Amino acid sequence: MATDIQKLIGTSEEDDDEEMDMDVKEEDDEDEENGGKNIAAQIMAGVGGGMASNSSDSQFQHQQQFQEQVTTPAGGARRSRPLEEKERTKLRERHRRAITARILAGLRRHGNYNLRVRADINDVIAALAREAGWVVLPDGTTFPSRSQGSRPAGGTSAAVTSSSSHLVSQQTPPASLRGVSPGYQTSVEYNTCRMKGVFMPNPSPYDLSSSTQPQIPAVVGEGGEQTESDLHIGGSMDTINDKQIVDIPPIPKLPERDFAGTPFIPVYVMLPLGVVNMKCELVDPDDLLKQLKVLKSANVDGIMVDCWWGIVEAHTPQEYNWSGYSRLFQMVRELKLKLQAVMSFHECGGNVGDDVCIPLPHWVAEIGRSNPDIFFTDREGRRNPECLSWGIDKERVLRGRTAVEVYFDYMRSFRAEFDEFFTDGIISMVEVGLGPCGELRYPSCPVKHGWRYPGIGEFQCYDQYLLKSLKKTAEARGHPFWARGPDNAGFYNSQPHETGFFCDGGDYDGYYGRFFLNWYTRILIDHGDRVLSLAKLAFEGTQIAVKVSQLSRNFF
Repeated sequence: MATDIQKLIGTSEEDDDEEMDMDVKEEDDEDEENGGKNIAAQIMAGVGGGMASNSSDSQFQHQQQFQEQVTTPAGGARRSRPLEEKERTKLRERHRRAITARILAGLRRHGNYNLRVRADINDVIAALAREAGWVVLPDGTTFPSRSQGSRPAGGTSAAVTSSSSHLVSQQTPPASLRGVSPGYQTSVEYNTCRMKGVFMPNPSPYDLSSSTQPQIPAVVGEGGEQTESDLHIGGSMDTINDKQIVDIPPIPKLPERDFAGTPFIPVYVMLPLGVVNMKCELVDPDDLLKQLKVLKSANVDGIMVDCWWGIVEAHTPQEYNWSGYSRLFQMVRELKLKLQAVMSFHECGGNVGDDVCIPLPHWVAEIGRSNPDIFFTDREGRRNPECLSWGIDKERVLRGRTAVEVYFDYMRSFRAEFDEFFTDGIISMVEVGLGPCGELRYPSCPVKHGWRYPGIGEFQCYDQYLLKSLKKTAEARGHPFWARGPDNAGFYNSQPHETGFFCDGGDYDGYYGRFFLNWYTRILIDHGDRVLSLAKLAFEGTQIAVKVSQLSRNFF
């Protein structure tokens, strides 16, 4: 690739010379025509080190006479007019930019480099470094990625900085570089390619073994003595003996999840939904450990696991059993992996991809049998026990607690139980479930109620608590008769054009339709705000994530 780029740049430079030559000839012709009028202009010769033909030499000598002195009508002498020189400078700059644009276009088209519109040599160097798997910081500092592991003895290394100035010349011996192993002088042969003064070495065979510790090789100091130094890339340049050499300071540590401008993407693998059974025990600890070791050998960052509300707080309110998850987390710690925990407050089973059945806690199901309005309800009165209705977020119907308080107590228990994992950074993120399938959406498309794609689904606001909220909002607006759901919104498998509410020019765009949709959406947003504000208190200092579904399907 580097050789191709060199050829491309070389060809473009030749084109540049030819175009400049043509411009000079045109200017010579103009000067000859205007010679009788005592008008002449200075020309530029020797662009790129060589413009020449027999005819152009004679023209140059002829024009040189006009260049030395130009007579004015008053008999005096003056230099070339500055405006003409400015125009020529602008013309040369346009040619240079056009050639550069063609070079960058070739890199984008044939080399698949993602270069910005007004890219320069710094961007080209950064793109080359990223393609080689190196880390490029926003300030241009470039160094090998930590994920590449340690370097073997005598392996190749190079310090590259995104700078338009030339680095060490091809003839400069490697010993003049501070921070370069002396082994390069004897055991390593560079395969260099020249591109604007930048040299790229052959890639070294990095050792990706997790058991190998990074080795710090001896390096050459300023006085020729060997010193210990970390072979990281620096962005500063020193000048010694009129030559630019790379000075290598220690690199700053990247903050957690700050991977902007780097090729590193953290990879977490989701564990099976039923890795912990209803007794909160690991289903097959030995097989699970083998699988975790396989993931470790594949250099993944960690695993993601659902912490089911229906398992941990299954039988009695505020009695939490984390035993199975504690054993799992210990395995993860011993393998030096990381964790992303999911607070799953919904039912598992009945949805696409569900291979196990994990219902809501038994004590919640008992409350639901006597008060089914704690679940979402459609217009025909069918209940959906997949998760609790958002209408009871502030209703004390769960043994003296509101739904939001139940969620908060569960998250506080998890934080207290695994405090050491948070302190040690083993748990890097917590995802908070906010609805069916853990997503912030209404359960408007339940398969158990006959929905099939691409049906529009149905509104889920007919439990007594949401209807009470709707009534209160309608009365506050001065329209108590708006305290109802739409009666022309179709059924689960209807199409929008088949309904009077969602068709073009339908009721959704009327006064009542706008009022209802605004209230319906506000209920969803308020639920997310309440739960996430408490999650922020429970998991202070930890990354928090949520799942938001596509609105085209789950708007209801």
